[in-house]
Amino acid sequence: MIGRELSPVVPVIIEQGQTLSNWTGIGTLHLRSDNRQFASQEKALKDSHSNRILSTLTLAGVLALLGATAALQTGCVAFDSQASEPEAEEQAADTPEETKAVPVEIAALGQGPIEEVLRFSTNLEAEQAVGVYSQAARQVVDLLVEEGDRVAKGQVLLRLQDDEQRLQVAKVEGQLSKARREYDRQKRLYEDSLIPEQDFNQATYELKQLELQLEEAQRQLSYTEVRAPIRGTITRRLVNMGDQITVNQHLFDIVDFNSLVARVYVPEKELARLSEGLPARLVVPALGGAEYRGEVARLAPIVDPQSGTIKVTVGIPEWQGLRPGLYVDVALVTAVHEQALLVPKRALVYDQDRTFVYRLAAPDEVGEVGEVGELGEVTEDGEAALTVERIAVEPMLEDKQYVEPMGTELAAGDRLVIAGQAGLKDGAVVRVLDLTAAEPMTEDAPSEVATESPTDSARDAEAETAE
Repeated sequence: MIGRELSPVVPVIIEQGQTLSNWTGIGTLHLRSDNRQFASQEKALKDSHSNRILSTLTLAGVLALLGATAALQTGCVAFDSQASEPEAEEQAADTPEETKAVPVEIAALGQGPIEEVLRFSTNLEAEQAVGVYSQAARQVVDLLVEEGDRVAKGQVLLRLQDDEQRLQVAKVEGQLSKARREYDRQKRLYEDSLIPEQDFNQATYELKQLELQLEEAQRQLSYTEVRAPIRGTITRRLVNMGDQITVNQHLFDIVDFNSLVARVYVPEKELARLSEGLPARLVVPALGGAEYRGEVARLAPIVDPQSGTIKVTVGIPEWQGLRPGLYVDVALVTAVHEQALLVPKRALVYDQDRTFVYRLAAPDEVGEVGEVGELGEVTEDGEAALTVERIAVEPMLEDKQYVEPMGTELAAGDRLVIAGQAGLKDGAVVRVLDLTAAEPMTEDAPSEVATESPTDSARDAEAETAE
């Protein structure tokens, strides 16, 4: 064997019996001959040169072979990976997904009264409200009332200076007294045919003129006393003591609080549901939501063609501390159902203009305390695993808390989901957080369920389901 050191630039692979060292130049390439003797140094050099050429060519072929082998292996791996994906999907499909029960809160349906109402907002008005104006130009000498005073019809409110009017009345009364005596004398003479008829007619005319003058003087005197035209309360005083007032000057405002009404404008499509005497409720936000009773006093005989509404006047039977101008919410009660099935509004779910509720489909009695397994069993924490069914409802009557469904398959005692129903589907598995809420609601306490707020866990569960 002949050993020769070379300075390799690349690794060299040659025939059997040859050794490949590190191509960095650190190793030594040992060539093993087949017991062949070289004749001379020159031939050895030629053979060495030929071997170098052969090694270079062999290296190129080997590198090409290695590249093809690597590409083939990569393709096989990719093919195996692609082939394994459908198998993984089939295995995932064959593996049953664990159903997670959604925690919910429930309430049982009950029966009770419910009303159908038409709601409006307006301001109170007084039908009997007048302004008091002066009829004479005089100075105020006596002011008898103040704002807030209740007055009767015809009561004197203030007096004006009346010296000239009284003097004129007295003057005309003296002239009238003289004219009456003259008339009586002329009448006797005329009856005795002692004077012509013309003289008697003149005496009659003078008497009538003086009587008219007296009436005018008394009327002017009456204008010096300003009186209340209606009974009511002085709501504004616009004059002060000593003022020099003019004719038709605004002096007072008087309002009869017993004539308060609320005027609302109802769409014409509701006309068939309206009638006089219909009960109404008035809620005053400014008085802490205080509620007052009223009734429809009048319906307008015509429908406004521009707005398509009819004016409805709601009267309040007697003064109850209300004041004109107060903002009120008016509810006209058009129908009352005493034994209606009450569905809490918290249970309603809206989907594409339709209304649904979720009712528990499990039996009324749940199992003993244990782990969640079969539907209807109870966890150690007292939570039941049940299923729900989706039921469409069509509200017929409704108020702030409940709706009465029309022709539904629901019945009193059914348990509805009132919290956590976001994202539920028909047949979904749920866990009831509080089984005591499933007791049927009685007539005496229809508002207890509606005013009850959801528990924190139910709200968290609803948020989790929505995500």
